[in-house]
Amino acid sequence: MGLQEEFDEHAEKVKQLTKKPTDEDLLILYGLFKQATVGPVNTSRPGIFDLKGKAKWDAWKAVEAKSKEEAMTDYITKVKQLIEADAAAATA
Repeated sequence: MGLQEEFDEHAEKVKQLTKKPTDEDLLILYGLFKQATVGPVNTSRPGIFDLKGKAKWDAWKAVEAKSKEEAMTDYITKVKQLIEADAAAATA
C-alpha cells in the first residue's frame, strides 16, 4: 500500500473513533491534513472574532514547513495513536 492510500485509509478511520478526540488533537489532525492535501497555507489569517478559524489556521501554519509526505506520515501516526487510545478506553 502506498503512502497516499494509507493516508486516505486513516482519514476514514479517524471518523470511526468512538471517543471524540480533544480539541488539541483535532487541531493537530486538521493542520497535518491541510498540509498533506493543500500544501502551505494559502489564505490570510481569519479575523479577530473568528476564534475557531484562527485556531485552525494557526494549526496549519505550524506545520507549514513539512513536506506533503512528512505531513501524511505524521497524520497517519497521530490517527494510530488516537485509535489505540480509543481502544484502550473502550476496554477500560
